[in-house]
Amino acid sequence: MSKTTTPTPQHHGVIVVGGGQAGLSVSHYLQQRRIDHLVIEKSQPMHSWRTQRWDAFCLVTPNWQCKLPGWEYSGNDPHGFMKKDEILAYLEGFKQHVNAPLVEGVAVKRVAPRRQGGFEVSTSQGEFTADQVVVASGGYHQPIIPRMAERLPPDVVQIHSEQYRNPQALPEGAVLVVGCGQSGAQIAEDLHLGGRKVFLATGNAPRCARFYRGKDVVDWLADMGYYEKSVNEHPLREGVRDNTNHYVTGRDGGRDIDLRKFASEGMELFGLLKGLDGEVLQFEGDLAENLDHADRIYNGINASIDQFIAASGIEAPPGEVYKPLWQPKEERLSLDLRAAGITSIVWCIGFQPDFSWLDAPVFNGKGHPGHVRGVTAVPGLYFIGLPWLHTWGSGRFSGVARDALFLAQQIEARRPEAVVLAENQEEMSLLS
Repeated sequence: MSKTTTPTPQHHGVIVVGGGQAGLSVSHYLQQRRIDHLVIEKSQPMHSWRTQRWDAFCLVTPNWQCKLPGWEYSGNDPHGFMKKDEILAYLEGFKQHVNAPLVEGVAVKRVAPRRQGGFEVSTSQGEFTADQVVVASGGYHQPIIPRMAERLPPDVVQIHSEQYRNPQALPEGAVLVVGCGQSGAQIAEDLHLGGRKVFLATGNAPRCARFYRGKDVVDWLADMGYYEKSVNEHPLREGVRDNTNHYVTGRDGGRDIDLRKFASEGMELFGLLKGLDGEVLQFEGDLAENLDHADRIYNGINASIDQFIAASGIEAPPGEVYKPLWQPKEERLSLDLRAAGITSIVWCIGFQPDFSWLDAPVFNGKGHPGHVRGVTAVPGLYFIGLPWLHTWGSGRFSGVARDALFLAQQIEARRPEAVVLAENQEEMSLLS
């Protein structure tokens, strides 16, 4: 009777988990350093860009900020905003440019440190080992939908923002959008422009101007060094990673998103959704507070631009302070689904991370990894592609190249041959 032998796991110097723009950026720099590695992608590269964006989706930052390593935007509209198909074409070009050692359709089931050093990597296609591992799977894994959704009438269609495509894809009737962050505000606008009756449950999301004093606000903030500021330099320190993104849009050449304007045109606004009693939704009485908070942030950003212009002696068109063009007359604290004719709900309250496959002691109480610029306390384990990994630009096309380069340098310094060389050099210095 023959013995069954266990196949020897395939070994790589580095395994990168995730084949999106972050993982491919790491591969770009590892290839430059001739470091053996493998990128493992559970679906296909840029999967979320293809399947989790609505039809009218476009960038909210100008095209010139698309600076993936070796693949900067080269079109004729640097101050425009690429639409979904253009973004996919840009990213496909980046994939071809990098030409990473990549396997697609392979799910990573478990990553764990080994006692003898390095990592075990279990996948749907077999076992691997690696000296070092880069987690490039992002931080937006599980759509957040509150438990109250289970008690809503079964004939009310419920989808998450990642499933939304266009107004026509929803059943006839009014739509409730829950959440006014970047996705919620833009989806509410898309439905509103599509002629749908929209009810919007707001939160404390901030907003900013699209253009101010002759330039895109992103251009001003770049000139002011905001995208270079590290998380350690921010007043909130690591707390800034929990902040909601400012809502604004690049649609139709770019413009502000002003919920007050929508309200004056017939969209009905409410405070934070807090409960459900039968078929009646219940809201906090904080609509006016939420709108005022967004406007304070809006005016505060513009004021900082005013100060920069004055201090730099820049000639620019005059500035102005936003003044509310609509105010809620009363705080409506409830909404009857049937009476309002609501037939569908779009949940736009974000995602939560799911790193359950990563068996390493690097997470905080909220399931987020602890790290310094992507480097964890577990030797050889890194993260990339997370908001504020290092700077505000880390979660954008503008900052991922710098993060990937930094990690490639850390990886290069930790290679077994590099460690041996460093130890030998230290011994020689002690003997001399």
